[in-house]
Amino acid sequence: MPNESLARLSEMHGPLMALQLGFITTVVVSSAEMAEQVLHKHDQAFAGRTVRDVVTVFDYHHHSLVFSQNGTRWRELRRICNMELFTPKRLDILAGVRQEKVQALLRHVHKACAAGHSVDIGLCAFGTTLNLVANTIFSMDVVDLESETAGGFKNLLWEILDLNAKPKLSDFFPALRWADPQCLRRRNTTLIKRLYDAFDQVIDKRMESDAAAKGGEKKKHGDLLEVLVELTREPSSGFTRENIRPLLTDVFIGGSDTTSTTIEWAMTELLRHPDKMSIAQLELKRTIGSERHVKESHIQHLPYLQSLVKETLRLHPPVPLLVPHSADVTTEVAGFTIRKNTQVLVNAWAIGPDPASWENATSFLPERFLNSDVNFKGKDFHFIPFGAGRRDCPAIPLGVRMVHLMLASLLHSFSWNLPHGMGPEQLDVKAKFGLTLQKAIPLKAFPSPRSFDGLE
Repeated sequence: MPNESLARLSEMHGPLMALQLGFITTVVVSSAEMAEQVLHKHDQAFAGRTVRDVVTVFDYHHHSLVFSQNGTRWRELRRICNMELFTPKRLDILAGVRQEKVQALLRHVHKACAAGHSVDIGLCAFGTTLNLVANTIFSMDVVDLESETAGGFKNLLWEILDLNAKPKLSDFFPALRWADPQCLRRRNTTLIKRLYDAFDQVIDKRMESDAAAKGGEKKKHGDLLEVLVELTREPSSGFTRENIRPLLTDVFIGGSDTTSTTIEWAMTELLRHPDKMSIAQLELKRTIGSERHVKESHIQHLPYLQSLVKETLRLHPPVPLLVPHSADVTTEVAGFTIRKNTQVLVNAWAIGPDPASWENATSFLPERFLNSDVNFKGKDFHFIPFGAGRRDCPAIPLGVRMVHLMLASLLHSFSWNLPHGMGPEQLDVKAKFGLTLQKAIPLKAFPSPRSFDGLE
């Protein structure tokens, strides 16, 4: 658990701490004040990325929005995301699709109710999130929630996530990169090729459909692929098939795991604090009334739900050390010199429950965000679950919509209980470190329909 180890070290050595990890000099940021220095005051200087060996396959690090270096190409990718892909108008067009996918989740949970089975919250949330993301991008499902097996695409994403989370000797000792001593780059090459082949099949099918329309009216999908395919037809855009695939990978990998992890932690905290769950469900009942479906338009009228999502992200940031930054130039921060090419880790996990910024900092208290302007958009540096500055997460608008809609629907449609004989205080809250901070022991809970179960 490097996020916890680094937090303990920072208590001894300060909120701006230098470590020598193999041959890589690393600076760790562990306070809101230092995060503001690095991500705001010196944002330009620290906008680079540390390139990990495993992400160099197929030159992924050159075309990925997440891992590409700060420059003209990255700025163009970011502009397209901000202006074309994740705008409120674009996301509103696909609101009905997200509603359908959440209803499929509720039907799945209802079947578990009828059979008296428990529900693996993280597993269901992951499958649903994959379909939500896939429909936003491709207008199609990639996972069957009713399947007894994980499914090809879901398994593939899991393998990629698991491999990328493994410690890599070649990242600490770059001289070993040529040898690929753990064979992780070789394995990732195979996995990414399978993912790209799946993308190519969908892209080819879309292009064939467009070509078949000839001079007639092409079908309007309103999804992200439609935007990206149009960009490839504009020579001035610089977009090609090679550019599209890494961006699609970013959205799939970044959107699926972080969203499902947040849902699982939120439900974990609510089961540990039944009084908070009751407040959230009462708010849903008062706001939505006898309506059977939670809609995205309802979310703005659910301040307690929004607050409990924020509190979950404060205590359980999905990416605990954020994506590593790199110093593009030698810069002085708080009297210390950080040299060019130094890796910079921002420990969002340590910053979230810092008692210097919050009262009862380690307690789950959604009420702290009621009537508060603090949000996760990168302006409040004591609360940066999605990062801040120019390298913050561009897909926040999509992720936020998915988390709130799924969580509200699960709470509105069902009552939730722990296995018989288990009290809230016995619920395990240990985490396991990876690309995201997942729950070490999957959360399984027993649902029972409320008076309006949200099903057709």
